[in-house]
Amino acid sequence: METYKDHITLTPDMNEERLNTLRELFPDWFTQEGHLDINEVKKVVNPDSVEETERYEFRWFGKSAAKRNAFTPTRATLHFDAERSVNSDTTDNVIIEGENLEVLKILSSSYRGKVKCIYIDPPYNDEADTIYNDNYAIDKNKYWEDLQLMQDGIIMDSCTETSGRFHSDWMSNIYSRLLLARNLLKKDGVIFISINNRELHHLRVICDELFGENNFIECITWNKRVPKNDKGIGNIHEYILLYGKDSSIRKEFRMPKDGLDEIYEFVAKLKRNRIPLDEAEERLKAFYDRKGYDRGITLYCNLDKNYELWGKINMSWPNSNTFGERYEVKHPVSGNPVAIPDRGWRWAKVTFWDAAKIDENGNYTSVEERYDGSYVCGRLWFDNNEDTQPSSILYLKDVEKFLLRSIVSTKSDGGVELENIFGGKSFFSYPKSTSLIDMLVSSIDYKPGEIILDFYAGSGTTGHVVHNKQVNGEDVKYILVQIPEKPKAGSIAEKEGYKKISDVTIDRNKIIAAEFIKKYENTLIDEDLRKILNHIGFKVFTLSKSSFPRVDFAPNPDKSEEENLALFQEYVAQKEQQLTLAFNEDELITEILIKQGFMLTYKLEVQSQFTQNRVYKATDGVKTAFITVDSQLYDETVDYFMQHTDTKFICIERALDTTKKFNLKNKMQDKFFAF
Repeated sequence: METYKDHITLTPDMNEERLNTLRELFPDWFTQEGHLDINEVKKVVNPDSVEETERYEFRWFGKSAAKRNAFTPTRATLHFDAERSVNSDTTDNVIIEGENLEVLKILSSSYRGKVKCIYIDPPYNDEADTIYNDNYAIDKNKYWEDLQLMQDGIIMDSCTETSGRFHSDWMSNIYSRLLLARNLLKKDGVIFISINNRELHHLRVICDELFGENNFIECITWNKRVPKNDKGIGNIHEYILLYGKDSSIRKEFRMPKDGLDEIYEFVAKLKRNRIPLDEAEERLKAFYDRKGYDRGITLYCNLDKNYELWGKINMSWPNSNTFGERYEVKHPVSGNPVAIPDRGWRWAKVTFWDAAKIDENGNYTSVEERYDGSYVCGRLWFDNNEDTQPSSILYLKDVEKFLLRSIVSTKSDGGVELENIFGGKSFFSYPKSTSLIDMLVSSIDYKPGEIILDFYAGSGTTGHVVHNKQVNGEDVKYILVQIPEKPKAGSIAEKEGYKKISDVTIDRNKIIAAEFIKKYENTLIDEDLRKILNHIGFKVFTLSKSSFPRVDFAPNPDKSEEENLALFQEYVAQKEQQLTLAFNEDELITEILIKQGFMLTYKLEVQSQFTQNRVYKATDGVKTAFITVDSQLYDETVDYFMQHTDTKFICIERALDTTKKFNLKNKMQDKFFAF
């Protein structure tokens, strides 16, 4: 029913705006019908205060715990591993060895809203013969103790259930990680998730809840060409779910046409050998026939004088139910009118004139005769007679990419790629191929310096793909995360001496980086390529216990408030002393900078103006800070920062007496931080 509201301009609905803000930040607070679930808000404040109610929602045993796990602060940190890094001084790529839930928590402080694309290939929760532990059936406490990665009560894996291979365990595992991963995406960011049909339906509902059903883009079917006959049918496909961070930002995903590199190389060879254009075009057509390319390629069978590929596009009006403009077009040589298409011209007259380079007097300003007697006028082709309709000219280089299809086909040859890298040894049963991941990553419109994240890195294929792009001059970087999981007993990886799967991840990208560096290190190359090669490599970080001592103080109920306060101050002083006496400088600096929101690609430079304290300048391209972990701060250093208050200064609190601390805090305000 029509009301007065339909005829007046209303003020903005502030409640709706606030709800939309909440929906963007916390999509899991909303029901699948789009309504705010107040109980989910209450759970954040007091989880025990909420009585569960029945409503339309996707639930399983352990879902609430999975959400709590995602938002429980971690006591872990990251330590830089220089020995296993490659080109650490210049590269912006990162490989992190550690349980991905804890790593995602750590990354949240530095990379929130900074990741352009996430690709993950999580365990499928099936019976596949893989070196991953897909069933989550082992006792994880024992597992971490075996790896000696459980220290001071820090358990690096939240999935401690031992109930075996159930959907609930798998869903809880992926739920908590995707909940954190969403917050890392930029507003225009996207996530690709590989999965098979066992958990596809569960994953789809989980992603609808976490990313928002309106942010679903497509379920891509991947034809991997190699059949797997395990259920009486040759299964040749898997799925890739694609979601965006914000559906209001229109995105197009484009993929290159098949065979372009091969085609361009063939044409380049024709040009190098100075094959005449008529013979070159005949060889090109024969090449197309041998390769069996579809019309999307074979249409581009003509070469201009620079050996650039182009095709003829019909100029007839394309819609059979309507008509285009009808106007006279003269042949560029004879001057006689050419045949007009039955349904009129595809282009308006002014567009046609511009493309054909016709001046205001109706004369062609550029007429180039080809070897076969036809003519090229601007972006129009004319035959040697008036009976043939002209065609527009479209260059292949202008249409190299088309919209990413909902069904993609690439050979599942990731295992072969690994064998080529590791001398005939394939450590993974079903690693994803570089061609598949490259197709997905290449389909997004990323800007220089943007980040690709893979927190189920496996063999490190995503890093391999990004390295290839960097060598080709593309400014993009990666973060890989791989759990230091033991290889399966009896697997090739174990037989080859690998203690952890993450070592395979690192070694693969180390080999790839070394090959690129070796290829060009003794070659005369330009400065741009030299800068690109400086980015080849990676910094390795490991998930470790915090450098800061744990504070587990419990007040004595038999003592007064004042007595407990004194005991607490004494306790903290003891912990601070432990920190200053036993810390590793590099590890402590890394942890502090991460907690201060610095990206892992930060650079440190010793500042020579300080003669009594060792002060570093830390930069990550966005943030800048001075930092020192000296146990005593001298007057020279304090005086400097009393005068230079424009850059953040970080130091140890115990390095300052009360007066110095007060003066620095009063002068520098939020630019001063003491830990």
